[in-house]
Amino acid sequence: MRRIGLAIIAAACVLTCGAASAGTKLTVHVRTYDVAGSTGAELVEAMDGLGPRHGHATRAIAETGYTVHWKLDVTRDNGICRLRQANGTIDLTYTFPRRISPSGPALSKRWEHFMVGVRQHEHTHGRIAKQMMRATDTALAGLERPDNWFCTGLRWDARRRINAIYADYEARQNAFDAREHRDGGHVDRLVHALIKN
Repeated sequence: MRRIGLAIIAAACVLTCGAASAGTKLTVHVRTYDVAGSTGAELVEAMDGLGPRHGHATRAIAETGYTVHWKLDVTRDNGICRLRQANGTIDLTYTFPRRISPSGPALSKRWEHFMVGVRQHEHTHGRIAKQMMRATDTALAGLERPDNWFCTGLRWDARRRINAIYADYEARQNAFDAREHRDGGHVDRLVHALIKN
């Protein structure tokens, strides 16, 4: 049966800043792990034992992980530092279960419905992460200030803006998960629909 720790989660984001870059991009990777079972309950048990780690003692059904990197093109003229361009890269990685055992049509149909819901949940995490990138790009546009030769203050301003937006969007990720994982929520309904006989 399902353990309390079984969940769908969004992994923490790693955020870094660097020097100038050639462009902004998005990369998406999809990983799978194999599960087998002749019933919905057995499939849930397999995910509980094989899914991506969520904390020390529990595992998730699926996961959205992402790393973000910002490269800042900064110039200085007459004592004013300006951010000419901020190029962001987000690397999204989705991890999903893949059923490898044969099953009858009823379980196959329930599994397909389950996976549609799981993918929808994880892709929402991905959309929130992409919204974070757009919000950061907007917040950095036109950034300038009087500064030293190394534009240290401007770089700190950019980092503070990036970190503030990151914190806001991580809170949005957590709020989304809280809604989805509550008793009777979307994830709970997906699991119950899968294990019903």
